[in-house]
Amino acid sequence: MATVLYNIGQLLTMDHQDGPVRGQDMNELKVYEDYGLLIEDGKVSQIGSSDQIKNLPADHKIDCEGRLVTPGIVEPHTHLVFGGSREHEMALKQQGVPYLDILKQGGGILSTVRATRETSAEELYKKAMFHLDRMASYGITTVEAKSGYGMDHETELKQLRVANKAGSDHPIDVVSTFLGAHAITEEYKDDPEALLDKMAAMFPTIKEEGLAEFVDIFTETGVFTVDQSRRYLQQAKEYGFNVKLHADEIDPLGGTQLAVELGATSGDHLAVATDEGIQQLASSNTIGVLLPGTIFYLGKGEFARARDMIEAGAIIAISTDFNPGSSVTENIQLIMSLAALKMQMTPEEIWHAVTTNAAYAINRGEVAGKLKVGRQADLVIWDAPNYKYIPYHYGVNHVNTVFKAGCKLYERGGLHG
Repeated sequence: MATVLYNIGQLLTMDHQDGPVRGQDMNELKVYEDYGLLIEDGKVSQIGSSDQIKNLPADHKIDCEGRLVTPGIVEPHTHLVFGGSREHEMALKQQGVPYLDILKQGGGILSTVRATRETSAEELYKKAMFHLDRMASYGITTVEAKSGYGMDHETELKQLRVANKAGSDHPIDVVSTFLGAHAITEEYKDDPEALLDKMAAMFPTIKEEGLAEFVDIFTETGVFTVDQSRRYLQQAKEYGFNVKLHADEIDPLGGTQLAVELGATSGDHLAVATDEGIQQLASSNTIGVLLPGTIFYLGKGEFARARDMIEAGAIIAISTDFNPGSSVTENIQLIMSLAALKMQMTPEEIWHAVTTNAAYAINRGEVAGKLKVGRQADLVIWDAPNYKYIPYHYGVNHVNTVFKAGCKLYERGGLHG
């Protein structure tokens, strides 16, 4: 099966540099105008001028009518599998009820834990597939999915198995992360070390069943300390897992530095990373995954210092942090706008942050985030004339058509074959 895309107004291949893109290089973007590409057997087989490509033999030919075409978006930080929802908490937040008081009333993350424990694997799977469909409609073709709403053996394994089944059944590629150390449940409030031991005891089963590639932990005041996180993640590394951290989201505890120390694939949030943390991040290969939607939704705190990180030479990605409590959106395009408006990232930096760098943040840099001859054809045709338009025109969905491995994953229509 062969498909030709021609009359592409702007084509971003993101294939102008090997490896992740750091610092000031994120502001350099190669743009191909009036281009086309040929997809054969699910892979990109040719890229060239529109005149060169459009007359090639193919089963299907699509006139892109001057639209923007980019690689499929890579989503490096989500909490895909969870039970229930928490819309009733919005009114409490608007009234200024502190989060700890919401927790005391049975809300917050503990309500999601309770709902996830009570929801069957079948229902969790159905819900996850719904959210993957919605992500696809926004141009996402690869997604990371964390557990973390069980914090007991049974529910954590249930979440991971659901994520893996969803990844097997849905066209979107799903990369799983074990986040059993996501919070401290009521039964462990006086002994968080015991909870970490319980979660670490799951490492052999998770590794044996191939349920997760990464182990993550929430390093924060009132959750797990830097020392606790170090011990736990070192154990994870001994079992062969790659590691990530929820780091420096609320209080600057040094989670960014710990991520660098451990050689973590990514340190995520980093909203209050210190000057020292930023410098260490910039001197490492750890990727900073910034989550502006969380700060936006909660309505408090500072947005991550993306400009300082980039100017220091760090590798930056961005993500929705899709979850039921602090960033309830699958709309990565909205996050791109927030990155521009609230973190002063340029359009060029933003595109690196949602393609190449996001792919490397989940160890998919060699298969996702670029359009390159020989690679799987994951791409988006946008209802936009140029790459700057997407973060500029916020709050709507600009996707026209999404291809995953050369097959249409989502189509709004309007293109002529």
